[in-house]
Amino acid sequence: MCGRYALGVRLAYIQQQLQEHGMQVDEAPDDDSVRETYNFAPGNFGAVYRAEITDKKSQQDVDSAHQNHDLEKGKDDASSDAKSVDNTIIKHKLQSMKWGLIPFWTKRQPDYGSMMRTINCRDDSLIDDSGIWTTMKRRKRCIVVCQGFYEWLKKGPGGKEKVPHFIRRKDGELMCFAGLWDCVSYEGMPSF
Repeated sequence: MCGRYALGVRLAYIQQQLQEHGMQVDEAPDDDSVRETYNFAPGNFGAVYRAEITDKKSQQDVDSAHQNHDLEKGKDDASSDAKSVDNTIIKHKLQSMKWGLIPFWTKRQPDYGSMMRTINCRDDSLIDDSGIWTTMKRRKRCIVVCQGFYEWLKKGPGGKEKVPHFIRRKDGELMCFAGLWDCVSYEGMPSF
């Protein structure tokens, strides 16, 4: 992929399409958290589908705290649609994430050029158990949702003229790409 893709639909449409194809969506943001564009570039926030896996014991502590808080307010809405498997709770989320991986160990916010180096991960770099992708490939996987992507066709003498070529599914359905994600907190900044 050349680094650009298209997502010209609202999140509500994406959620509907995922659910129609048997993919559970327990949580989704509002439509405004991902911008619609046919020229989606690194650094923009795009739609990602992922499973959030939580240990039952730690989730029970969180649920108990929420339930106590809700009862104090006169409400009891601590129920969840998430699935429970063995000692874990799995919640499927559709969410907005910034395209261009910034690993958790990054101390300062990188410039655009640094972020561009981590927009594509080749399968041969996932084989070895070393490198930038190691911590993410085990537990931080996701699906990047789009309508298609661009590749550059080289034309003219010596291939100097580059023409963008849009690749999409013949049936017009959404495309899903394998993705990796991470969270980072920069020095001096409290949020991720």
